[in-house]
Amino acid sequence: MTNARKREESLIERAAQVYDFGAHLRRRDVVPASEPEAPAQDPVATRLLADDPVALPPAADDPVDATVPEAAPHDQPSADDEPLDLTFDLLAAAPPAPEGAEALSPMAAATLMAIPPELRAGAEEEDAPILYDDGIARIDRAMLAEKGMLVPGAPIGALAEEFRLVKRQLLLNARAIAKGPLGERSRTILVGSGKPGDGKTFCAINLAISLAAERDVEVLLVDSDFAKPDIMASLGLDDSTGLLDILADETLDPEAFVVRTDVPQLSLLPAGKRSHSDTELLASARTGDVIDQLLANDPRRIIVFDTPPALAASPASVLALLVGQVMLVVRADRTTEADVREAVALLDGCEQISLVLNSRSYEPGGGRFGSYYGHQG
Repeated sequence: MTNARKREESLIERAAQVYDFGAHLRRRDVVPASEPEAPAQDPVATRLLADDPVALPPAADDPVDATVPEAAPHDQPSADDEPLDLTFDLLAAAPPAPEGAEALSPMAAATLMAIPPELRAGAEEEDAPILYDDGIARIDRAMLAEKGMLVPGAPIGALAEEFRLVKRQLLLNARAIAKGPLGERSRTILVGSGKPGDGKTFCAINLAISLAAERDVEVLLVDSDFAKPDIMASLGLDDSTGLLDILADETLDPEAFVVRTDVPQLSLLPAGKRSHSDTELLASARTGDVIDQLLANDPRRIIVFDTPPALAASPASVLALLVGQVMLVVRADRTTEADVREAVALLDGCEQISLVLNSRSYEPGGGRFGSYYGHQG
């Protein structure tokens, strides 16, 4: 008698046995005739691996000791992803559209309309200046809404709730890490991925916006993807002197180039002028000194680094040696278990690594995080 050898379950299949991924969203394909067809939106949901970091490196035949939860859309939407409407009932009984919102998709326009006018300043102005007179950068809310990202001041919805879960676990991790040898470095988080298009910049921006809503923290979002910096452009801002420039010139004061924004408690640090020695600059003692100085300048500050994909460029593995924890974004529909293992191995300079599952497909019907806030009665 022969025994058929069972096929080893994939990482995603094992995750699905732990978390209920199904029946979370309803698809809405109806677009008003007066509006252009909205671009496809990716399935959006985030859930952070809560308890244990990934044990690294795993043996070749052993499964990765991690449970992968749900996550958020990836950087470059795929034409094959089904569009999902995350506005719930915002389109019903919505106030008149602000001037300039007509060119937005229905979802983005509804999100923008729901923002209080005093928080929407400049969002509808097509040629709004990048900076206020007092030097505070004006983040483009309309651009955030169009890209399906969190919009400061908008009503609580599914995406906001999911990132609340993500940030809460990261904050708990930071508190535990602070008791160890890393000390103040516990307030640093690296957001990365294995390969391009997995959603790490999307997650980094949304995580920073969500963290900035906390009462007791200040957030500094640093663009560390030197080859393809996208943080400033994604927020409707211009690039300026940034991290690479500061690392290359020891006379520069890092705090002088931190960009304050009109989102309370959120600041930015651009990538800086591109260099052929970006990895070497990161590996220098200057990097640790800059991080420590930025942390010391504000005891409430949390620094979030958006890094290049670990399997595509070397800076992420170098920066992982200097941070308190890593949030690795894994795309459900194409990241293989081998990719996850390899990326985690490259980032194992950091002992605390958590995974976020991105672009998970959902079945129509059922409830969804965030819908409770719109419930009446």
